[in-house]
Amino acid sequence: MKDAVVVGAGFAGLYMVHKLRSLGCTVQGFEAGANVGGTWYWNRYPGARCDVESMEYSYQFDADLQQEWTWTERYAPQPEILSYINHVADRHELRQHFQFDTRVVGASYDEGGDYWVVAADDGSEVSARFLIMATGCLSSTNTPDIPGIEDFAGEVLHTGRWPHEGIDLTQRRVGIIGTGSSGVQAIPVLAEQSAHLTVFQRTAQYTIPARNRGLEADEIEAVKSSYPEFRAGNNAMPGAYGLPYQAERVSAFDLTPEERVEELERRWQVGGTTFMWAFSDAIVDPAANEVVAEFVRGKIHEVVSDPETADLLSPHHVIGCKRIVIDTNYFETFNRDDVSLVDVGTTPIAEITATGVRVGGLVHEVDTLVFATGFDAMTGTILRMDLRGRGGRPLTDSWAAGPRTYLGLSVPEFPNLFTISGPGSPSVLTNMVASIEQHVEWIADCIDHLRSHGLTSIEATPEAADAWVDHVNAVADQTLYPSCNSWYLGANVPGKTRVFMPLPGFPPYVKKCEQVVANGYDGFQLGAVG
Repeated sequence: MKDAVVVGAGFAGLYMVHKLRSLGCTVQGFEAGANVGGTWYWNRYPGARCDVESMEYSYQFDADLQQEWTWTERYAPQPEILSYINHVADRHELRQHFQFDTRVVGASYDEGGDYWVVAADDGSEVSARFLIMATGCLSSTNTPDIPGIEDFAGEVLHTGRWPHEGIDLTQRRVGIIGTGSSGVQAIPVLAEQSAHLTVFQRTAQYTIPARNRGLEADEIEAVKSSYPEFRAGNNAMPGAYGLPYQAERVSAFDLTPEERVEELERRWQVGGTTFMWAFSDAIVDPAANEVVAEFVRGKIHEVVSDPETADLLSPHHVIGCKRIVIDTNYFETFNRDDVSLVDVGTTPIAEITATGVRVGGLVHEVDTLVFATGFDAMTGTILRMDLRGRGGRPLTDSWAAGPRTYLGLSVPEFPNLFTISGPGSPSVLTNMVASIEQHVEWIADCIDHLRSHGLTSIEATPEAADAWVDHVNAVADQTLYPSCNSWYLGANVPGKTRVFMPLPGFPPYVKKCEQVVANGYDGFQLGAVG
């Protein structure tokens, strides 16, 4: 029997295996892909890159690695991030602990022995004391069920499962459905690569210029020479990133209208998601939020030549309630003669035919169809496995009314099961690598505590989980995040229970996790066999 099974070989799974090995634990990793990388292994669509700056979106645990690795761009593209992850796997000899091309299909908890029996799709089973889900928040692709999709004669692609060998689109009419993060990144590049691009937009998107560029040697050195202080400063930020762009926390209405525009313009020129930090009340006060939203709508009308197209591209929901996107020449792309915008928000897609997409009475003919429709976020991958806890209770039953965890780490009735960056933790509202490291280190310390005290199980109490779910919702309800249908709520997946899943605020969350440990793992039941 192994000490632990780790599911997933992305940033979370690799670091988890590294930490467990440092404790002398035996560990078996499983990865559905053919190699390491997680989301950066699968997401190879044109234009894919991170929206957290590369000097921050990287591991903190290895000081030498921080000094040796040199990022080339402000926002690293997918190939560079994947190269980095492969380098880490080689550097720490982590691949040997994973079985690749293998999907975990289920696991059941043995109450008599306090261990998990994990089943893989190759028919094998592994027993382990602990089961750790490092499956990522954005790993299960979401493809809408549109009538006629099986009749389409061309090629169907999903941004989250792009062909690894790439694809030549130079003579093709391409249609893309979806204008979330992957769509916004892909659309400008697809427009350059294809004969004609048709964008099917259901919801207009707020997107901020990335202002991506190459990194200069002196700015790289400035960070590397003070990495400990730089990391500590970032970890004190609400999202565990963006230290260089923090500002005085002032209300939009502490400023004159001219001063508000000046601050928004300054941040627009800087680029990036920290644009939303212009005012302290931008995500809590509807009036302040509208100031920011109207500024962005004005920018769209400045960039897009055709007024009707600019109107269609201008969002009217709360800015920030859906994940803020950053782009390179997104709105500029709609000035091209070979790009068409189709509004499917007011007139939904009726069907997909053999030759294209029918909207109303018109078929928009395409040769290649791209779904940029995102993921079944945060819970999708875990719930697709048949996980059974005490008494054989399925996790799908436990989470029927929405995910119920304690700290986003543990689920009642599922002892010795840990979820890295699970629902109820800051996760997708943060620099994911920072959140991952904090979770991995907490889990490793917990396992070490159990082993050193002769304990074999840890389980969140129902009372602690209920109180935590209430807390997460109370914090979210103080903001405008739950005010629109977003994947934060699971609203992009038909039939999924609407629950706001991430917890705003990284530093208070870390403090809470530390307090739980200091108070003898308050909210958990610890036990030994027999």
